[in-house]
Amino acid sequence: MTKAAFAFDNSYARDLDGLYVPWQGDQVPAPQFLKLNTGLVEALGLDPAAMTPEILSGAKAPEGASPLAMAYAGHQFGGFSPQLGDGRALLVGEILDPQGARWDIHLKGSGKTPFSRGGDGKALVGPVLCEYLMGEAMHALGVPTTRALAAVGTGQDVMRERPEAGAVLARVASSHLRVGTFQFFAARGEVDRLRQLADYAIARHDPDLIASPDKYLRFLEAVCDRQAALIAQWVTLGFVHGVMNTDNMTISGETIDYGPCAFVDIYDPVAKFSSIDKQGRYALGNQPAIGGWNLARLAESLLDLINPDDSDDAIRQATDVINGYQASYDAAWLGRMRAKLGLVTAQDGDQSLAEDLLTTMQGEQVDYTNLFVALAGVTHGDTSSARALFVNPTAFDVWADRYNARLDQEPDLAASRDRMRAANPVYIPRNHLVEEALSAASTGDLSPFDGLLERVTNPYSVAQSADRYAQPAPSGFGNYVTYCGT
Repeated sequence: MTKAAFAFDNSYARDLDGLYVPWQGDQVPAPQFLKLNTGLVEALGLDPAAMTPEILSGAKAPEGASPLAMAYAGHQFGGFSPQLGDGRALLVGEILDPQGARWDIHLKGSGKTPFSRGGDGKALVGPVLCEYLMGEAMHALGVPTTRALAAVGTGQDVMRERPEAGAVLARVASSHLRVGTFQFFAARGEVDRLRQLADYAIARHDPDLIASPDKYLRFLEAVCDRQAALIAQWVTLGFVHGVMNTDNMTISGETIDYGPCAFVDIYDPVAKFSSIDKQGRYALGNQPAIGGWNLARLAESLLDLINPDDSDDAIRQATDVINGYQASYDAAWLGRMRAKLGLVTAQDGDQSLAEDLLTTMQGEQVDYTNLFVALAGVTHGDTSSARALFVNPTAFDVWADRYNARLDQEPDLAASRDRMRAANPVYIPRNHLVEEALSAASTGDLSPFDGLLERVTNPYSVAQSADRYAQPAPSGFGNYVTYCGT
């Protein structure tokens, strides 16, 4: 067995019997790195020499690993499946970084598992590189997220509509516990194991609650707050996750599973990209409400723990927490929008100011990201760059007068500019550039991917000769459609 310098401490395998199946990744003929995230390797305190493509494809288990396929349930587009699980993934194990923080090492595309439900357990080069790119971009934007440790080509074709090159994504997260993980035991009425899972999650993510007499209720509240903050970041950055099923919502508040995701170019609250989201359930503007819906499913799963002796009281308490989610989201959203508008102080009219800006953008073919970059000029009293983005700027002109009057009440416009520049990215993974990079990668040319990765991992710094990375899609690009990438 290949030995590697991983400081494994596999608490999931040790503490959560019944919630996984021990498993090994498939052997692959010619594993090789497509990308190795050397900066992340260093930050995790891992030995670069131990990062081999055999290990990070799942073909070989490092010493101390305890590879397993995780079980979970979930609501998928509103319909409940009592057993889902890692159908093409493995938790290799958990490591402790130099600061003592715990991280999952998790593989995606490593082969069939007992949860594959007829699938082959494989992944393709394009979707693997897409998740690598998106996760690293989100991290650079300050959004909690899983991160890519490596993308490994397997040297093996995978059959979809035609043979395509296979790959495995090695990713890290503070955990892969999901709302669906709790639903798994709750659906089976296994209260003792549900309690064991909840205690494990609290110890891992909310250790300050361990001694609390109402720790399960407070845990629900903490998860709600984390998800409210996360989804507010998504929405204010124009990010559409695309598949917000309960098995894709983490307890940690990290973004997970970049399947049919995309960033909007033109602002539109009903923007959706997923080929399977026919009704727009997970559209840009629906994400906050879907977050609340998913959290209500977590609350249902925890009722027997919140008050095992009085179900009515448990429902009342949990409902109060879920009802508080919207206020938590609204506060997080407004805080993000104030930063994007350069408002350091807080005033009562700020929410309507932000909402009215979004209203003026609708139907105007306004590039969402570039508008906020252009608004930095307004702090100098110059609205021309922002105004030029509108087809008919009449409504914007009215709004801009209100905005300038509001900025006049800020004590330090230099601080306002600095806040805007720190909150408004110049570069995001624009859909046409993502497709360009992945198309080239399919032929073995990673240079467009590397160029895009460099820009989106430095999103707030204007780079010379990088204008193309800040431009919306050309007119002939058409409507963008994304796929789950299996």
